[in-house]
Formats: sequence, structure tokens, C-alpha cells
Amino acid sequence: MTTTLPDGSRVPAAVDIAAATPVEETMLPDDTARLRAAAAFVREHQSAATLLPLLLPGLHGPELRSLSAHCRFAHAGLLLFPPDPHDLRRQLADCGLDPDVPSHPSVVVRERLARRHGRDAAELNVRILRPHVHGPTGERRTVEVFALTVPAHSDLEPLAAYERVRGHEAHLAFELEHPDPLVLRGLCALLTRHGARPDGGGYNTHEDGTVLYFTTPAGTTCGYRRLELYAQGDHRDVLGTHLNESHSTHRHAETLLQLLTGAWTTQALAAFARLRLPEAMDTEVISTRELARRTGTHPESLGSLLRYLTMLDVVATGEEQQDAFRLTPLGRLLRADSHDTMRPLALMYAGPFYRSFAALDHTVRTGRPAFDHVFGENHFDHFAGDPALADMFDRSMAASARMFQPIPTHPVITAAARAGTPGTVVDVAGGNGELLGRILAAHPTLRGALLERPHAVEAARRSLDAMGCAARCDFLSGDFADVPHGGDVYVLSRVLHDWDDDRCGEILRHCARAMPVHADLLIVERLLPTDGSPSLATAWDLHMMCNVGGRERSAEHYARLLADAGLELLDRTPLPLDAHVLHARKAQVG
Repeated sequence: MTTTLPDGSRVPAAVDIAAATPVEETMLPDDTARLRAAAAFVREHQSAATLLPLLLPGLHGPELRSLSAHCRFAHAGLLLFPPDPHDLRRQLADCGLDPDVPSHPSVVVRERLARRHGRDAAELNVRILRPHVHGPTGERRTVEVFALTVPAHSDLEPLAAYERVRGHEAHLAFELEHPDPLVLRGLCALLTRHGARPDGGGYNTHEDGTVLYFTTPAGTTCGYRRLELYAQGDHRDVLGTHLNESHSTHRHAETLLQLLTGAWTTQALAAFARLRLPEAMDTEVISTRELARRTGTHPESLGSLLRYLTMLDVVATGEEQQDAFRLTPLGRLLRADSHDTMRPLALMYAGPFYRSFAALDHTVRTGRPAFDHVFGENHFDHFAGDPALADMFDRSMAASARMFQPIPTHPVITAAARAGTPGTVVDVAGGNGELLGRILAAHPTLRGALLERPHAVEAARRSLDAMGCAARCDFLSGDFADVPHGGDVYVLSRVLHDWDDDRCGEILRHCARAMPVHADLLIVERLLPTDGSPSLATAWDLHMMCNVGGRERSAEHYARLLADAGLELLDRTPLPLDAHVLHARKAQVG
């Protein structure tokens, strides 16, 4: 007699499954093979008394007898990703299982997938099917199949690839014979005492059943690394305790580990961009070896990078060709020739800013920018002294230009465009002219003036010339003290967050002195939330503090700075990428 392992292989019954490799190392990409192996496992294995010691080494004697007396081996579970319901029925039939078994929604697995992959649970239509099989002595058991339909070319393909390899939902289940809260609590305590770690669970209203998941210890001699306790009925009081233990152990550690590896993501994206892999992939499905040939990279190492980027949805695996990948819409943003490329931003965040963030503790300890500490000079002087770096910085700023899209339609801009005499928009510290160019292109009657540092003025001139707007723009070299007088609209886009409050006050006073009574001031910045809600502004607040000694601010903070400069905040309008445009004018006197 032989025994079937979770990877579909078979070993003599004499060695049972003691030599089985953990399931996450052996899960096959072929869903049908995985399903067939699970069905064979359920058919061939004996009782809870024989399986539990394989899951929990050291469990024996009275404790094993106590566990075995209260629960029975019920099923093996796994998660499949059929392209459509018809294919799932075919898989069931091929494995000798009933293809017409009814299904119902899975609450627990759907929520686990949503948390694990940062997806909306509503888009994950996970169904449960329980085709029946018979155990070695004819006892009635099931194979618990969780099915998430993943059509070809779906954005769920990276999720499916990740789950097939990791096998997070593969488990062995034991059902309580006579559900009782006291017994359930006692069994949970017994399992944890022998090394099982709480790993989530839930109450399924569709079947009135409570599921408690555990991860088994590393020394397990069974191919499955997860265990389920199932109790008919509503046991959410026990479940609450179990979930709290899950979060306080495994979940917190897993979350922290994911956070700690964030630096790997930054460098993986930058390496992908630096090696020009997005351009070499274009829109085709390409094998790793061919991509390595095109880019002069090491095939095996390239494969490791691409597998990691698959988890990030930057690339996706080919549907039919093994070890092949295609570029996703997210990955296309790293192509140098993309009109909305974010490649320069990736290179900046993995380059100079990556190095400065390594000294963040210096900023927190001293209050001074880590960038200055690492590079020996401030951010602006360092970039100004390196033309290539300055150009990359200007282009990285343009990578976030999608936040500018609504600004040309702002009422202040449209009013200036419709005035009897041509209005002038003054862009103070306007960078490479991306925003001013958009405004002038949208309103042919407007004129522009761009004030920037000398090295940046020429880049702005080239940019506006390419947009066909340079003839209607004056390019001025200087500092904030040189803000030109007589404009109709003044713009400060992502400028104030570079500076502390004192310097911001000076900049605003320079603008106020230059502004005629009728002029408007538009300020583009991210606003810190006042209720503690998640925001990109909170992340950029840390970035500005570390690199330039600046900060992000709340709307109320900006209102105070404006008032001190003789200006009044009138309103604010949300923009893409978590930004806002603040509208201010000179305060009315008397």
C-alpha cells in the first residue's frame, strides 16, 4: 500500500508521510494535480488519532486521546483558481469528485485573501464546495475546495500565482463531534500548548459554522502546515479570543516583516528601471532567458527579480509559456518612453533619497536634515552642482504632474483667461515648467512668467518650448526675493513644504508684496489630516523633514502662515495624489 503526499507523489505506507516536504515547498502550479493529491490524502488516511501527532510532534498519551475523543478528521482543504466554472467542474470530474456539488460563499477565506493582498473583499468571489469522499473504512469525509475564478489576463493572476506557491489555505480539518464552548476552549489551549499558533478564522453565516485556523510547528512530519478546528454553530466568543491571539502573535510578526522588507521593494523597482527591463519587455510575453539576452543580465538572478515583481503586480506571468512574463499597466509606468513615466522618481527614491533616509535617526535626534549630514551640503546645492542629478530631480518632480490635471480649470485661472486684457500667471520656483505649460496650453490668451534658479530656467525653457508655449512666457533667474510684480495669478506649487515656518513666512511676504490687490495666489501642497487618518502627506512629512528640513502642514497651519503675511485663505480644492490647491488673496484691511 502507498500513501499520497500533498505534492501528488506516493511513498510506501511503511514510511507514511514522515518524510514529506512542507506543503508550501511542494504546492504544484497545476490545480488539478493539487486537487487529486488532496482527494487521495483524504481517502487514504486514518483517524484524528493518527494524523494529529504528525501535525503536532510531541502530542501523545492522555492529551492525544482527549483531542481524538472530541473531534474527527473531516477534510483536507485547498484553494483553486479556475478560469471559469466549467473548468472547475472538469477538474472535479477528472479527480473522481462530484462536479455538480453545490457551492456557497466563503466568508473566512475571502477576508483572509483580501487582508493578505490588500484587495477589496467584495471583488473576491470565493466559493466553497465540499465533494464527498470515503475514508479507508468507509467513513464519510470531504475535500474542501475554495474556488476563486481568475479569468485569463485578469488582474487577479499575480494573487493566484502567489497563493499556488505559498499554499496558505491548504489545511487539514478536524470537526468537533459535539460542539461545546468549554470543550472548544480547552482544545484550543491544548493545541497551542503543543506549538500550534492561532492563525485567524471566522464565523460563516451561510452554514452557521465557526472556523479556527492554526499554523502547526516547524517540526511537523505532515505535508500540511495548517490545521482547522470546525465547530457547528455560532461560537464567536471563543473566536474573538482566538483572533486576538492570532493578531498578537503571527499577524503582528508577519506585518512587521513585510514592513521591514519595504526597502527591498524600492530597490527592486529601481533595478527593474535601471536595467531597462520595462523597455525590453514592451507589451509581449517574453521568456526570462530571452529577456536576459536582450538586457545582458544573468537569467537565474533575473528570474528571481521577476518573481518578486510579480507579487507587486509590476509584471505578470505568461498564461501558457512557462518561466515567461509580461509587463502590466503598473510596470509600464517605469518605461522611460511612457508619457506619464515615473522612472525618474524610482531612481531618485532608490538613489540619493535612499541614502539620506538611512540616516533618518540623525534627523530625529538633532532636528537637522539627514541629507546634509550624508552628502555634506544641502539638497538644493547638491543637485545644482550635478547637472545630471538636477535633471533627474526635475524629471522626478514632473512624474507627479498628474496632480496638476485639474488646475487649468480652476476658477481663478479661467477668470484670468477670460479677462479683457491678457492675464499673466506667475509660477514661483516653477521647476521645469510642467504646471505653467499645462496652464498656458489650456488657455492661449494667458501669458506666463517663471521664476527659478539659473540652472533650472533653461530646462523650463526647453519644456515650454516643446509644449509650444515658450513665446508667451518670460523666464526669470533669481530667488524668492525676485518675485515679479503685476501678475494676475501667482502659483506656489510644492514649494512651501521645502521650508520651515520662518522661511515660508518670508516667501509668502515676498509674494504678497508683488501681488496687485486683485491678484490671486494658488498654493499646491499635500495637507496633513487633522483626524489621524492615513494620508500620503504623513509620509511626505517625514520625507521633507529628512531631506530638506521642511514639512507638510494642515490647512489650518497654512491659514496661519498666510494671515501672518497679510494674506487670507479663501478655500481649498482636492487634487489627485492626495494633494490640494489652496486659494488665497490679500487680506481686506478695515
